[in-house]
Amino acid sequence: MEAAKGNRQGHRDATMILIAFRHGLRASELVDLRWEQTDLDQAVLHVRRVKNGTPATHPLTGRELRALRKLQRESGENPFAFLSERGAPFSVSGFRRMIERAGQGAGLEIKAHPHMLRHATGYALANQGTDTRTLQAYLGHRNISNTVRYTELAPGRFKNLWKD
Repeated sequence: MEAAKGNRQGHRDATMILIAFRHGLRASELVDLRWEQTDLDQAVLHVRRVKNGTPATHPLTGRELRALRKLQRESGENPFAFLSERGAPFSVSGFRRMIERAGQGAGLEIKAHPHMLRHATGYALANQGTDTRTLQAYLGHRNISNTVRYTELAPGRFKNLWKD
């Protein structure tokens, strides 16, 4: 996020990364995000999933709310949350390029791509002890076999099985 802030649209770019990561959004779900899906007063985001995923309502944190409110003030009447410099909805390819540039700016040795944010969400929540069913619902997976990859490597998955 810090590396993404270093341009004219730094706030937008950092907010896109924050929202994609915190909510496990695919690139297409992020760029299609509309203001009608956000309830900034109730601090919730209504997530519409693609690939036949399960929609969900996610809580928004204070950090996310502040970033989205600022972005909304800047966007005017446009229904899309994330806009290009020309005022059109941001594209998946534009988001991919922005993530690649941010990854390079952050000094990553591998080529960054947007889906890494979604995987990072799954691994981060699993490592915090989130149970597999909750993780499945949060990421919108219809089939739990798509979710178990995140919990298989969680370091604390066997912690507290026995109480001696």
